[in-house]
Amino acid sequence: MATSERVLVAVLRVFGGLSLLATVAVFMPLAWMDACHAWLGLGPLPQGQIVEYLARSTSALYAMMGGLVWLAAGDPRRYERVIAYLAAVVAAFGAVMGVVDLRLGMPLLWTLGEGPGTVLMGLVLRILLARARASWRREDAAAPR
Repeated sequence: MATSERVLVAVLRVFGGLSLLATVAVFMPLAWMDACHAWLGLGPLPQGQIVEYLARSTSALYAMMGGLVWLAAGDPRRYERVIAYLAAVVAAFGAVMGVVDLRLGMPLLWTLGEGPGTVLMGLVLRILLARARASWRREDAAAPR
């Protein structure tokens, strides 16, 4: 495995693993969510079924995406189109969330981490995939026929 592919796999594993951590929020007690909300400086967590539903379902979606990223990392050549798609939608998602975070007045650290940080992750994945593809082409060209 070429260095570019190993780096791509490592970044996918870290990204997928971090996303899988959202599984905790799917099952955590509501009191813990409230404490996290307050710790972030957002005051008490609003009460209501929709708030809890959105928090848990969004966390579940992050976890599902993390599982997909982890799966793609297992065989990046086979899943290169999936990785290309993930790179594009992760960057687009980061841009959208950056605008949302600014509009809602989210804490600065949150806004910088989610918006630009997620766009950066999408771009990094795109660059690493391009490098891995180049190494795959070189390997294929050097293979005996």
